[in-house]
Amino acid sequence: MDEMDYSYANARIRAMKSRLLDHHALNELTNKPDIDTLIASLEETAYKNELQKAGIEHSGILQVETALRRDLVYKFRQILRFFLDEDEKIYIRIILNRWDLQNIKTILRGKKINAHHDEIEENLVPAGELDYAALIEFAEQPDIRAVIDLLATWRIEYARPLTRRLQEYLEKRDLAILEFALDRFYLENARRALTGDDNYSQGIVLDLLKTEIDVANIRMVLRVVRDRIHVEEPGDYLIEGGKYLSLDQLVQMLAARSIEEVVKELIQTPYAFLAEVGREDLVLGRISVLERELERFMIKKGCSSFLKDPMSIAIPVGYIWAKQNEVTNIRIIARSILGQVPEKEMQRVMTYV
Repeated sequence: MDEMDYSYANARIRAMKSRLLDHHALNELTNKPDIDTLIASLEETAYKNELQKAGIEHSGILQVETALRRDLVYKFRQILRFFLDEDEKIYIRIILNRWDLQNIKTILRGKKINAHHDEIEENLVPAGELDYAALIEFAEQPDIRAVIDLLATWRIEYARPLTRRLQEYLEKRDLAILEFALDRFYLENARRALTGDDNYSQGIVLDLLKTEIDVANIRMVLRVVRDRIHVEEPGDYLIEGGKYLSLDQLVQMLAARSIEEVVKELIQTPYAFLAEVGREDLVLGRISVLERELERFMIKKGCSSFLKDPMSIAIPVGYIWAKQNEVTNIRIIARSILGQVPEKEMQRVMTYV
């Protein structure tokens, strides 16, 4: 893509970025007394049109969720339309396809706990390759095996890693088996797609992917140590090609006797922030708290792309992460207002960038 093309696309995306809600605006939303007041405030933002359209069909929390989902998908599709060069489209699709992964995981988790398909559908965001109609079909399947069978029938690539690990899941009933298989498949495929001519834009996406490999590996190590899983072949649990952690370091961490030990092994790495989690959470093995901090780290790293060369893929990559984070924060606010969660607690679980 030549400089003029980047100049046009990134100028448009910077204009979209200017309409994102800042720290102060988000905190203003956390003190709303009810959903209707929240909706009224959101109608004074860039979400106005989607909220009004969603209001024809829904009200309350469903109106908010529907508007957020449609706005996110529209903005991401818009970004893809800005770029004509195939390389740039590949870079953007790699980032967006995280949503396919997240949606499939959401469906599998819902099936694991026998959630009603309506409840699962409320949490789906079709921002990747899989559209909403397809995701609803998957959500309406009776169980995990049926979801995987339908993915295979429709020749959707994510069926391959899930089919390979299905029998192991059925024996152990540990959803981490399927989730890690998805992570590995996505990350390894994405890395292979970035093995062409080296350039600055490719380097930005590759840097994020390598960091995601680290995060996926840390999450798996935490689960292995917490659940005291005996590891015979580390390659079954780890993904090669991370940014900061070597396979040797990770294998050593797999042998740790506690979550605290794992976190201590990370002190000399960029993941040292995990040691700031409350000691009680570490002792009790509450790895969801650590996973939230890892996701927060990834969001901030993704958004930091805004600070890189403005004549590259950095601007759309930064916007995609920032927009995703904004929608996540607003969903946290809406659900917390509905559940009467205190304002301070609400703000504690949000991520500000």
